[in-house]
Amino acid sequence: MFYDLNVFKTAYAMATHAGQRQAVISRNMANADTPGYQPKDITPFQNVFENSAAGGAMTATRQGHLHGISDARHWAEYKAHPASEPNGNGVSLEEEMLKAVDVKRQHDRALAIYRSSIGILRTSLGRA
Repeated sequence: MFYDLNVFKTAYAMATHAGQRQAVISRNMANADTPGYQPKDITPFQNVFENSAAGGAMTATRQGHLHGISDARHWAEYKAHPASEPNGNGVSLEEEMLKAVDVKRQHDRALAIYRSSIGILRTSLGRA
């Protein structure tokens, strides 16, 4: 009855997406002075979720992830915007820092959803 709940899968997917995006943002910031480096980003979670909701189950990014179909295209990295510096580097530390704050909020939201769902589940079982 209380197994395989979609709210836990969604919270897990949201937290995983936030972690992956944070890794991409960190890599962008680490290469802020690398000539020719172009910043990357991954598909926003909302787009991934909407596409998977239309097609049925969530799509996994690697084998065994979310017990779904493995398809790494959905969270694939892409170039964020063209170069703006004379050396060909397109990384803006200010933009990357704003993205990092947004990712932290997304991760915190995923944890809040998880905690709230656990609380509701415990209450329904009579264990406060």
